[in-house]
Amino acid sequence: MTQITQSMRQLVAKTVQRAVRVYNPQMSRLDPLRNGAALIIAVMAFVVTFATTDVNAQDAAPPVPDTIQQRVAACTSCHGAHGEGSADSVLIPRLAGKPAGYLLQQLEYFRSGQRQHAPMEYVVRQLSTAYMRRIAEYFSKQDVPYSRQPVPAVSDETRRRGEQLVRLGDSTRGLPSCASCHGNNLTGVQPMMPGLLGLSYGYLSNQLLSWRNHTRAAKGPYCMGVVANRMRESDVEAVAAWLASQPLPNDTHPAPASAQTEALPGWCVMGSNGADQ
Repeated sequence: MTQITQSMRQLVAKTVQRAVRVYNPQMSRLDPLRNGAALIIAVMAFVVTFATTDVNAQDAAPPVPDTIQQRVAACTSCHGAHGEGSADSVLIPRLAGKPAGYLLQQLEYFRSGQRQHAPMEYVVRQLSTAYMRRIAEYFSKQDVPYSRQPVPAVSDETRRRGEQLVRLGDSTRGLPSCASCHGNNLTGVQPMMPGLLGLSYGYLSNQLLSWRNHTRAAKGPYCMGVVANRMRESDVEAVAAWLASQPLPNDTHPAPASAQTEALPGWCVMGSNGADQ
């Protein structure tokens, strides 16, 4: 780049000298056309000089490092430096430590529009699956403390209803327990099920309502869509309040796939998108 810049500068110098000679007053009186040509050449010389100066300035600028931290900068600007989530938003959850398969699946859903949130749809619109897999695997390996958020006051009856739905489900309404999919410790199951503990009341209730009104969807078995639409609004409040009020276990990592011993309903099948391959 330096050699090219020097060559262009030498060319500019010769061009300017030539223009000055042509623009000599005696010559300009004899040949007006040549005078006009000289002005054009002088202007072109100025433009080339400006352009080469700009190229040289860019050449001197330090390169942007191609690291995974740099690549996820658009994510961390909202979700936190390590994907710890926002403490004051129901729309910006924790990413750190969630199964890579689940994170990749959600990025794919934002890209396809099956999960709707305009800022996320815009960010991932042009990303390849391979690129999104790297993002998912990066955040799945982050291990940072959880931040607890206030839980609205609810009645003891509401809390008991929430615990029942989370632990046992409700056979009279065809509702499986949350634990049957998200693990007995409710910290998620590899490779696709996210944890439920440590999430805020606002985020949990917002996502259940999103499943109910189809602003969040899934390809294949529409498990959570079925579950959420079998829940009453009071059930949504109860589940979100109970989950958000629970203490975190010592080990918050997702359980291995082998820990999933309870058979899921026939209309609910754990997916796989090859995130760990």
